[in-house]
Amino acid sequence: MQINARFEKVSFTQFAEYGNEQTYNEIKIPKRATELSAGYDFFAPTDITFEAGQTVTVATGIRIVMPNDYFLMIVPRSGLGFKYKLRLNNTVGIIDADYVNSPNEGHIFVRMTNESDKTLEIKKGEAFAQGILLAYNTTADDCVTEQRKGGLGSTTKPK
Repeated sequence: MQINARFEKVSFTQFAEYGNEQTYNEIKIPKRATELSAGYDFFAPTDITFEAGQTVTVATGIRIVMPNDYFLMIVPRSGLGFKYKLRLNNTVGIIDADYVNSPNEGHIFVRMTNESDKTLEIKKGEAFAQGILLAYNTTADDCVTEQRKGGLGSTTKPK
């Protein structure tokens, strides 16, 4: 089933801290590899090297616009997790629909650790993570009216 959602680049101003204009212009929008793939592959905006035990944060340059009752789940590509024990530092990344309105334009960052004893090299343009769009429900007694006021981790900051 298709929904009204789309991946976009964040502005160059938002990305500039993490790469130059050429890198920004070459960012690939996430896409599915096959007709029945559940996940949208996220592609490395630059060459990434994960030494054994090393943690790397990837500024993807990507954001997602999606319906309010959806979220994007970010996970490592299965093969990288299997071969290199590559894992997300927060185990599963959850991107809420209102994250796109945050001060960082909803810029998706992926922090991963190579828990193997081998060096992993991901070339620019290669898929390294995947995002899966999922619908969610709320309870009948849900009465949250708070609006997002920040970016990453902002929903748990004291008011």
